[in-house]
Amino acid sequence: MTYSIVARDPASGAVGVAAATGLVAVGALVPHVRWGAGAVATQGWATNPLYGPDGLELMAKGTEAETALAALTRADAGRESRQAILIDRAGRAAGWTGADNREVAATICEANVAVAGNMLPSSTVLPEMLRAFHAAKARPLEHRLAAALEAAERAGGDRRGTCSAALRVDDGRGYARVDLRIDHDDQPTRALTRLLDLHAAPEYQTFLDRLPKR
Repeated sequence: MTYSIVARDPASGAVGVAAATGLVAVGALVPHVRWGAGAVATQGWATNPLYGPDGLELMAKGTEAETALAALTRADAGRESRQAILIDRAGRAAGWTGADNREVAATICEANVAVAGNMLPSSTVLPEMLRAFHAAKARPLEHRLAAALEAAERAGGDRRGTCSAALRVDDGRGYARVDLRIDHDDQPTRALTRLLDLHAAPEYQTFLDRLPKR
């Protein structure tokens, strides 16, 4: 039903998450991010939104992503319906796909990045996400995340069609530096990229630079 990516910028320590799905308002449930903790994308046949705040709380205390994810799934009787990827503040990633998720369902974890998807049309979607993310390595983290979503959509995206997309990045200023959502659109990943381009415009960035930070 959903494809997502979590990542950390090793140069700045910023963490981010992006996701898209065939239902409305993916940004309400799937992406979770917190500076000093990490990022979580929680999805699946029956999403457990509590993996987001609970996973971030564990990682904020120094728990590694793999250990945090094991604790979340161990305590969850519905874990076979869940899918999640976590990345901690050191860039360690972990993924879980329960047996009840619809194929194609998988995760791929690397240093500083992880991708996940279920109800995908083929096994090429997730590798294409990673390829696009790495190919955009010279760009800011949010643009790399958006590139991954667009690559997933070109590779087939959600096999029912994609309806909504969201992107969040936290760089430690005390609030998310980027927090964008497309709650319903015929081409939500493209709409998200257009919105991100407006966010990156000098006028808006100058406004952000005037704001207080932690």
